[in-house]
Amino acid sequence: MSDLYKAFEEEPKPVKQARKAGGIKSLLSTITAGVIGSALTLGAVTYTDYFDFIKPQNDQQQTSTAAATQVPTEEAAANIVQTSTADTASSIADIAENASKAIVGIVNIQEQTNPLSGEQGNQESGSGSGVIFKKMDGSAYIVTNNHVIEGASKVEVSLYDGQKATAEVVGADALTDLAVIKIDEKYASHTMEFGDSSKLRAGDQVIAIGNPLGLDLSRTVTQGIVSAVDRGIEVSTSAGEWELNVIQTDAAINPGNSGGALIDGNGNVVGINSLKITESGVEGLGFAIPSNDAVPIINELIETGQITRPYLGVNLADLEEIPGAYLQSLPEDVQSGTMVTYVDPNSAAAKAGLKQQDVIVSINGDNVDHSSDLRKYMYSNMKTGDKAELKVYREGKAVTINVSLSSNSASS
Repeated sequence: MSDLYKAFEEEPKPVKQARKAGGIKSLLSTITAGVIGSALTLGAVTYTDYFDFIKPQNDQQQTSTAAATQVPTEEAAANIVQTSTADTASSIADIAENASKAIVGIVNIQEQTNPLSGEQGNQESGSGSGVIFKKMDGSAYIVTNNHVIEGASKVEVSLYDGQKATAEVVGADALTDLAVIKIDEKYASHTMEFGDSSKLRAGDQVIAIGNPLGLDLSRTVTQGIVSAVDRGIEVSTSAGEWELNVIQTDAAINPGNSGGALIDGNGNVVGINSLKITESGVEGLGFAIPSNDAVPIINELIETGQITRPYLGVNLADLEEIPGAYLQSLPEDVQSGTMVTYVDPNSAAAKAGLKQQDVIVSINGDNVDHSSDLRKYMYSNMKTGDKAELKVYREGKAVTINVSLSSNSASS
């Protein structure tokens, strides 16, 4: 077995490098999820410096480590209220007073080892926010960010009236950074409705409610405007690189606000606050996941506990992450692509003959410059059972591989 294959089997974490892109992608291309102090941060308060949210990239969406609960009922589904952002009469104070009762604090508790004694115990690893959006069959459903609850052995919810409850994870999705948890309905006095984020325009007034810097500042209200809609920003998640569609706002969003509500003038949730830029000299650049994008994900998580996507069955590393010595056989005109570093032996990729060190440069004729391009094309344009034509370079020669995509749920 060659040294290269041994190195790939260890699956080290790739070193993120800046990508050449224009506009906002140039500023955001080096971000890493969950690390406070990077150019772009996921706004959860992290209590431990050594906790690492990043896992080896692959094309399969991982579900939460907590048990997913199936609740296939229409009554629990989230719905979008059709409203207009114009001529709203409610005052900010009235909206904030009503909405705050449905905003919760969320504490991520994990089993950790004391580095001095070696003993294991539960410790608070981080905190964030959430929104109660539905009560049904004795449970209250809460939407938050995946990175707020990811890796938790226990999730604790802090309510408006000071009560605390242990939550059950219904489902989580790392790529879209959304999760649904539930608590006993007796703890929830209020819920919020989702507004139509497609109606938002730059300049519309919005407020953000969450728990910046932890629960001591719970339900902090900040005011701002929609700075832009339909922004695309690249983030690193535990399931790999992904481009999120987000609302940009200048309403203050800080670590701990993650999972909280971005609220329109009608008092409806139009976004789930998730990210901000913390680079020196940058102010007022916060981002929220639009409600119209969030609601279908929320409903699928409630119904099945996970998001079903087509599954190829490989781990990938972009060419800029691979030592040049391993790329010498590539033609000079191949400057981008993503290399297969591992093939699941039971996957569609293995059945089709895809191998380690294959460099994927296109899928169904669309260029693949990075692993995120492959993932985005599959998840946006294909479904389980579809056939994908991959152009790869193997030992310097172009090869066509035809793959029938399987389901990530079948492989998990």
